[in-house]
Amino acid sequence: MIPKSKRKKILSLAQYYVIALILALIVGMPFFWMVITSLKSRGAIMRIPVEWIPREPSLDSYSKLFGIPHFGSSIVNSFYLAVICTVANLLCAAMAAFALTKIPFKGQTLVFSLYLTAMMLPGQVTFIPLFIIMAKLGLTNSLNAFVLLQFFNAFSIFMLRQHMKTIDKSYLEAAVIDGAGLWYIFWRIILPLCSTALATLGILTFMGSWNDYLLPLVLLSDRAKATLPVILSSMSGQYGNQYNIMMAGALLSIIPILIVYMAMQKHFEAGLTAGGIKG
Repeated sequence: MIPKSKRKKILSLAQYYVIALILALIVGMPFFWMVITSLKSRGAIMRIPVEWIPREPSLDSYSKLFGIPHFGSSIVNSFYLAVICTVANLLCAAMAAFALTKIPFKGQTLVFSLYLTAMMLPGQVTFIPLFIIMAKLGLTNSLNAFVLLQFFNAFSIFMLRQHMKTIDKSYLEAAVIDGAGLWYIFWRIILPLCSTALATLGILTFMGSWNDYLLPLVLLSDRAKATLPVILSSMSGQYGNQYNIMMAGALLSIIPILIVYMAMQKHFEAGLTAGGIKG
C-alpha cells in the first residue's frame, strides 16, 4: 500500500508532466506544420482533408527556393553578419564592462549612467540619423558597417557589468601581486569567469543579428548584399500564395539559431540569472 503522501506526490508529478507535454505539443505544432508544409507540393497544401503526413514528400520547394536570385548569397550574408557582430559585440562589451567594474576612474558612474540612458531609446528612433552618418562615412551597402554598431551596445555592457560585479576582487589582487598586467587579467581571469554570461550574450546577439530585418533594409539597398530576412520578406509578394516555398524559407532561417542554441544551451540559463545576483 502506497502511503497517502507519496501517492499525492506521484499524482502531482504526473499532472506536471502531462501539462508540460500538452504545452510542448502546442508550442511545437507550428514548427511541425512548417516542416510538413515545406515537404508538400502546391496542390497537396490545399487538399481536403488535411494531410498531416505528406503522402508524397518532396524537396521541390527547397530547390525552387535556391533558384530565387540572391537567396543563397543572402544566407551567406546573414551568417557572416551574425558571426562578426557577435564577436565584435562580445569583445567590446567585455572590455567596456571590465573598465566600468574593475578599473576605477573619474566619472565612472556618469559613463555607466549614459549607457543606461541609451538603453531607454527605441532603436527605430535612431534609424534616420544612423543612415545619415553611415552615408557620410561611405558605409552604406557594406556588411562591415554593422560591426561599428556593436562597439557601443548598451545592453551587452550592462549585462556583462552586472556579472563582473559578482567576481571577487581577491582574484585580481592575487594576479596583480604575481605581476600580471591588465590584459593578462582580462583574458586569463575575467573572461573565463564570465563564460556563462558571454555564452548567453553570444546567443542573444547571434539571434538578434540573424533575425534583424529593419536595419539591413535601411542600410543595404544592393540586393546582392541583402540578408535572409530581407529576401524572405520580399518573397511575400511573388510567392505569397506558394506556402510550401515560404515555409521552406522560414525553416531554413531558424536552423542556424537552433544549432547555436543547442550547442550553448547548458550555459544559457546560468548566464541569464547570473547578472541578477548582485546589483
